Amino acid sequence: MSGIYILIEHRQDEIRDISYELLAYGRKLAEDNNTKVTAVILGFNTEKIVEKIESQAHKIIVFDNEVFKEFNAETYQIALADLIRKDNPFLFLIGHSAFGMDLCPALATQLNLPFTTDCLAIEIADSNLRVVRHMFDGKLAAKVLLRENSSYMLTLRAGSFSAAESSLKAEIIKLDSPVSEVPDYRKFLEYIEAVAGDVDITKSDIVVGIGRGIKEQDNLAMIEEFAASIGGVVACSRPIVDADWLPKDRQVGSSGKVIKPKLYIAIGISGAFQHVAGMKGAETIVAINKDANAPIFHEADYGIVDDLFKVIPVLKEKIAEL
Repeated sequence: MSGIYILIEHRQDEIRDISYELLAYGRKLAEDNNTKVTAVILGFNTEKIVEKIESQAHKIIVFDNEVFKEFNAETYQIALADLIRKDNPFLFLIGHSAFGMDLCPALATQLNLPFTTDCLAIEIADSNLRVVRHMFDGKLAAKVLLRENSSYMLTLRAGSFSAAESSLKAEIIKLDSPVSEVPDYRKFLEYIEAVAGDVDITKSDIVVGIGRGIKEQDNLAMIEEFAASIGGVVACSRPIVDADWLPKDRQVGSSGKVIKPKLYIAIGISGAFQHVAGMKGAETIVAINKDANAPIFHEADYGIVDDLFKVIPVLKEKIAEL
């Protein structure tokens, strides 16, 4: 096997959690298949980024040039296509994020690589590659066999793997940029910081998540009282934000925030994979849903199959007795 390459996703000198997760998973795959992990960094003044992962990979390839100062799929595609053609890695892995999905489809098409998105696991047997991914809105986990090739490109779902410490000492390889300028038709303008809300769901040890199952906005008060009684905060799935019942900064999921509380209670949430991606890292997950077949129960440590409007008052009463 010709190696596992992982593209590092970073912004303003901070590496995204998914990249640490991929590095840990990549090391396990490499160990099982007698190969090595190479991290790939594109950026400008990348010393801090390199320093943060130099113990996480066997080798780090760096394109350090001002054209890569901000992410641009057009410039990244040129550099990475050139690299993949030359090195022909067996696996080229990227997080399943806006970053990865902006870049990968065009890059894989340009190189005619087998490409699968939102993978949960990878199985390598001889020259065959299978990936596990959800289908039918998370109700089925399917093993997909990719066409045989010398190189494959995959995006992997955040939260599917755990980051881990490592004591490697990476070889640093700096390459010249094959790109000289950013195209006029697509340029970075500015970062716009999100307006801070009254609650930071990423810092709470206890988070109570709500979904369509609460039915009406008026039922929010009951959930907020319950969350307060256990020292938690209220978060939600995307439909609640789309309905303007809670602000965007309360949304958990692939298009919201990734949280890792000690306790996550999912109330009236079916468990679509987009939401699960944001809360799978919780230490303990409790699900309350009247649908026994809801996908959220596949993620839960504890489940209550019943009407939330019956369950929550009972829980509040029992907690008050403690």
